Amino acid sequence: MSLLRRFEQARTGIAAQHDGTATPVLRPSSSSTHILAREDLLHDIRLRLQGEIGNVSTSLLDSSATDVQGTIEGVVDRFLRANDFALTGAERQHLVDELVGEVEGLGPLEPLLHDGSITEIMVNGPNQIYIERGGKLERVPQTFLNNEHVLRIINRIVSPLGRRIDMASPRVDARLADGSRVNAIIPPLSLVGPTITIRKFSTSPYTVDDLVRFGTATSEMFEFLRACVEARLNVFVSGGTGSGKTTTLNVISRFIPEEERIITIEDAAELQLNQEHVITLEARPPNIEGLGEITIRELLRNALHMRPDRIVVGECRSGEALDMIQAMTIGQDGSMSTGHANSPPDMLRRLETMVLMAGMDLPLLSIREQIASAVDLIVHTARLKDGSRKIVRITEVFGIEDEKILTQDIFEFEQTGVRDKRIEGVLKPTGIRPTFMGRFPARGIQLPPGEFGIPPEDPEKPSRQPKGRWTTGEAPLADASRLVVGHGRAVKAGGMIYITSMGPVDPETGRAIPGGIKEHAHQCLRNLQAKLEAEGSSLEKIVWASWSLRDPAEFETFNEEWVRWFPGDTPVGQGTLMPSLQRRAGFRVSIGVIAEA
Repeated sequence: MSLLRRFEQARTGIAAQHDGTATPVLRPSSSSTHILAREDLLHDIRLRLQGEIGNVSTSLLDSSATDVQGTIEGVVDRFLRANDFALTGAERQHLVDELVGEVEGLGPLEPLLHDGSITEIMVNGPNQIYIERGGKLERVPQTFLNNEHVLRIINRIVSPLGRRIDMASPRVDARLADGSRVNAIIPPLSLVGPTITIRKFSTSPYTVDDLVRFGTATSEMFEFLRACVEARLNVFVSGGTGSGKTTTLNVISRFIPEEERIITIEDAAELQLNQEHVITLEARPPNIEGLGEITIRELLRNALHMRPDRIVVGECRSGEALDMIQAMTIGQDGSMSTGHANSPPDMLRRLETMVLMAGMDLPLLSIREQIASAVDLIVHTARLKDGSRKIVRITEVFGIEDEKILTQDIFEFEQTGVRDKRIEGVLKPTGIRPTFMGRFPARGIQLPPGEFGIPPEDPEKPSRQPKGRWTTGEAPLADASRLVVGHGRAVKAGGMIYITSMGPVDPETGRAIPGGIKEHAHQCLRNLQAKLEAEGSSLEKIVWASWSLRDPAEFETFNEEWVRWFPGDTPVGQGTLMPSLQRRAGFRVSIGVIAEA
């Protein structure tokens, strides 16, 4: 029995039995039965018209929009007359618009793609389509006809990109012509039918002014990030799904100076940089034979041979994190990437895991040391309860101690209230001065008065040694003040000289020297010798010594250097664990002595 016949029976309240006789049925107390029957009728018409349009769609591919519209209107009108279907003007026009979308675009998704207020489209099988608008999810009335209809639209998206989706390869990442990101997954992996997720991007890329207007952060905070980018700090943007990581990365990557060569690497190209010298690389999945795959890791390695000034990876998900970290420490200062994480410390732990996924048998301490050296700044984004996206923390990675990566929040989001159901607040300085502040004047970057609310240098606190990659081939940091620990304080009493905590400090720079325990022990003893001689004593007059080691396992190496300076009877002494101030100064060892005056 046709749907048209069923519609007529539902309207008159008569249902046909199998023997052809008519049996009265109960009339509903509302128009719900009429509405459902009408929907069934329209669904049947749409399904049959799909076949009609399929017969002429090939001939319409090169036609103008006017010709396509006219041809489809003719097909619809002939079909309705031939089958004696009576539709309202609005129903007919809706059918025509849908079919035009089938030929020229993505069918039921076309009006959603053209709606600028929609940021994400989620197709959960043929009968459910959700959108994200203003950070909130809502269901829309559009539907597909069946699973085959959804599959046809997926293939229309991926085929021009040379990608495929089928039983052998049931998931695919792709992009639309406007750069919007698409993920599709089909049965047997999806149990609800073919699904599509489209992350829309604005045809005109978001700017700093846009994000300030959205409340993502203040213009002052973006100026701070601009200074960090120009100072070539390595930046990771972290956050949860849909928190605005890629948008934030896209905006701050535009702070890269115009004269630099930038290489972007992504699974599906999304970044929209406006500099002139940009090379965009996109990973490639395997072909139908399972061959020809090019991964982000391979593109990263290739990028190092392309003379980049900066490398921007859309997202680190796996072993490419190892290559990214290495690139950050071998000349590509100022590189950037994003990663999924709930907080900056989580981002660092995820990086550790991703490096291990590279398949290299590296000790965890070595991985953490590389991460601490490579990553300078983590910009953490979040989607709040009201659906708004904000930068909620800016965190410095400043070193490693006791096998733990050290971080400190420079700015954090403080909620000030709720107005019209929207969360209000601002990124505020935490009162901690980052160790990279010397990078700004060293790079000729002028900071505004007040330095974004960051407190000035505290002379009472020891200045931390800058990262090694910053002190190679560059001018000394402008605010690299001398350490206030490790110089040894001499006190004379009772015919003896007491010298405390002599560290491996270079007398000329006032900072800890580079190197390991052997070099640090040698420098400590040289400094100790000079101090004793200045006080009228010498190493030979030492009667008691104490040493503090950062790592007790390094005692044997320290002792080898110690006995070189005292080949005969060595002074009596004892060892202790190093205090935190000396650890933060980068010392491996410090030495105190008592000697005859």
